[in-house]
Amino acid sequence: MEATEPLLQPSEPPPRPPPRPNYGKIHAKPFPVIIYPLPTLIPHNPLSIFHIAFTYLYRLLAPPSSHPKVLYPAYFSLETRSVHVTDETAVRALWEHGFFGKGSLSRSEPSWLDREKKKRGLIANETSEEFTAQRRAERRRFKQERARKEREAIEEKLKEERRLHQNDCMAEPTARSKYEGLNGGPVDSLAESIESLFEQQPLSPPMPPPIMLSLSEAANDTNSGKEDCISRTPSELATSYPSKPLEQDLEAEAEAAAIENQEHLQLNPSEAFFLVYALGILQILAHNTSAPLLPETLFTLFRQHSYFPPREIQDLQPDDPFLLQYVVYHHFRSLGWVVRPGIKFAVDWLLYLRGPVFSHAEFAIVVLPAYTHPYWRSTQELQKLTKKKESKSWWWLHCVNRVQSQVRKSLVICYVEVPPPRAVPTLAERKASVSEPNIGQVLKQYKVRELTLKRWTPNRERD
Repeated sequence: MEATEPLLQPSEPPPRPPPRPNYGKIHAKPFPVIIYPLPTLIPHNPLSIFHIAFTYLYRLLAPPSSHPKVLYPAYFSLETRSVHVTDETAVRALWEHGFFGKGSLSRSEPSWLDREKKKRGLIANETSEEFTAQRRAERRRFKQERARKEREAIEEKLKEERRLHQNDCMAEPTARSKYEGLNGGPVDSLAESIESLFEQQPLSPPMPPPIMLSLSEAANDTNSGKEDCISRTPSELATSYPSKPLEQDLEAEAEAAAIENQEHLQLNPSEAFFLVYALGILQILAHNTSAPLLPETLFTLFRQHSYFPPREIQDLQPDDPFLLQYVVYHHFRSLGWVVRPGIKFAVDWLLYLRGPVFSHAEFAIVVLPAYTHPYWRSTQELQKLTKKKESKSWWWLHCVNRVQSQVRKSLVICYVEVPPPRAVPTLAERKASVSEPNIGQVLKQYKVRELTLKRWTPNRERD
């Protein structure tokens, strides 16, 4: 009886998915400004000292510009109480250099236009949302496969114990007693068997491409039509179809250019004010008059709209929500952290070491006011008011801490020491003074204290 010939294997490997973007190059700058560092000092090379001195003097006499020639435009939306950036260049610059804001139609990175083009078949690049969905699907399959193998290992052990126990209960010790006689006990024996099972039976690879599926199906099928399709290699299949004409490529490019981007970058007030006041690269325009708003005007406007409904200027307080949130945001941005909103995890801010495309957030920040100044204890009414604002229940603390421990983040409580009202100029003082209040002098009155919490698990941390 003659042996059957093996199925023809494809001469070329299946096509790989498009490579991921080089995020290290795209997000190389921590801020959307240009930095001009001095040359490196080489101790064994005396000429490096003259190079540093020449560069320093040249930049001192003719300093280069670190900001863009035209400030990035934006406008404040009263309906959403956020700042919208619609310029394409500004959107990419703010996101790629510092991870500021989020796409209004995306999870984080503004990628609605790329997703729309891929939906119409105009591009083949994968977006961050698709990478996240693939990673979650792979993680789900891995957990299901691991649970199945553990369940099979436990069932095999139980069957072996019952079989040995039924054969000879008195003459021979049962399988369970054998395992209990080991150093580690039955639990360690079961763990070793599970590990050996994983080593012998590795996880199955992900689903292969359709060309490989047809090979596996043809092993049990004698249909001549299928065999004719299988006998072709991927290169032959590719050449069997006519190439796309140049006219279709031009039509696809024209269709992609005709798609209007309906997404904009959305900044919260803290991010927008940091870009305006600290970096000076954003220009927020009034929604009605399209006139640029000064930082002092934005400072008051954001304080008003941090309440709902917005308060009048005379009703503003030193513990306004915007002031507390911005002080913490400015504090951690100055330390080099990438600060992102943390409403997804029931906190105020999330701290990333480099950015959300590189790693998960390491710390979750909760902002609380602290009334340590003697002014807040001068009267009983102020004491009752501050105690009500400071007090949080243990139920709240345990809930927030449990959420952060489940997502592998460290909870940090930031206490912002609130100054007395005289530290923040009132409306009457502003009218009496000729110039607007100095924002830097106001922010210096606030101090930040950090307290890191960790969930204590008795069975893991008994020492």
